[in-house]
Amino acid sequence: MSLAESIAPFLPHLRRFARLLTGSQKTGDAAVARVLEAIVTDPSAFPDLPPRAALYKCFLTTVAVDYDEPDAGVEALGATATRSLAALEPRAREAFLLATVEDFTRFEVARILDVSESDVGALLEEVGTVIGRQISTDVLIIEDEPLIAVELERLMTDLGHRVMSIARTYDDALRAAALHEPGLILADLRLADGSSGLDAVNDLLGRFSVPVVFITAYPEKLMTGERPEPTFLIAKPFRDDAVRAIVSQVLFFDQQARRRRSGRATPR
Repeated sequence: MSLAESIAPFLPHLRRFARLLTGSQKTGDAAVARVLEAIVTDPSAFPDLPPRAALYKCFLTTVAVDYDEPDAGVEALGATATRSLAALEPRAREAFLLATVEDFTRFEVARILDVSESDVGALLEEVGTVIGRQISTDVLIIEDEPLIAVELERLMTDLGHRVMSIARTYDDALRAAALHEPGLILADLRLADGSSGLDAVNDLLGRFSVPVVFITAYPEKLMTGERPEPTFLIAKPFRDDAVRAIVSQVLFFDQQARRRRSGRATPR
């Protein structure tokens, strides 16, 4: 099997990882493209690890090289992540996403980051402390499966958020948001009456700005590389720690984006 064939199945997941680090589909995809170009240019630089772990290690190594340098009009991945998640050190954020969203073991995370397993544990504890200080928000859950809705409500409450409503249909979602504008939306794609959670979200985003996490049993079908494409996806069945990781990332990015918009709007 060629190197290209061995890493191809993992590219959609690497794109997700890159977008979570940068908070931007454009910047994340540009970073992945740069990494693939580097691999093509010098295949011998590909780490001597199992292909999936080696791909992520190669990505983070390439990012480290360009950490503070602008690249063809696209902000460097490390600098973007640092600005967007100022409350969290880049290495801690990388460990957090590798372990929770990408489902690497602590041993694998240690090999990818070139640190010890005890170092990985310390990084994950640091992230937990930061997340515990996170500002709470009001959450709208758009989900027609009662058990999943209850589990999401429990997770959001455990993180310190307030679940304002659980909507089972498109109409329910629009009514709930009209009564109380949410600070975060968790949305399934297929709803109880055959309506679309994606349509509901798109209509709500036409009225106000709010961070959104989509929940689907087939995330790869949405990660096509074509726009528009949801940036934040959770696969069903989901793991609790993956939900916590992505929700925390979404809200960190939203807080930073609002601060930047507010700063631009302030007269000098």
